[in-house]
Amino acid sequence: MLSKARHDAIAINEAGLGSSPDSTVFNYARQQGLVVLTRNCDDFEQFHQAEPVHPGILAVYQNSDSSKNISDRSIVAAISNLEAMNELCA
Repeated sequence: MLSKARHDAIAINEAGLGSSPDSTVFNYARQQGLVVLTRNCDDFEQFHQAEPVHPGILAVYQNSDSSKNISDRSIVAAISNLEAMNELCA
């Protein structure tokens, strides 16, 4: 959905990292200058604590009540809003 919305995005499968551990995904993103979008908040918070210099981690928390979770469409809209704010502030 991010690519269709014209965001510069790559899925872990497209990067050849589909079955890789999260630490490998994090290191790949750091080396490539990419922000990670993840629902695995706990692991990526630990990676951030260990290596706080990186392009960013967008952590999307999930609730046990799925009606409280943000939809994929809303995530795309939120990213668009963040990018628009960045352009206004630049």
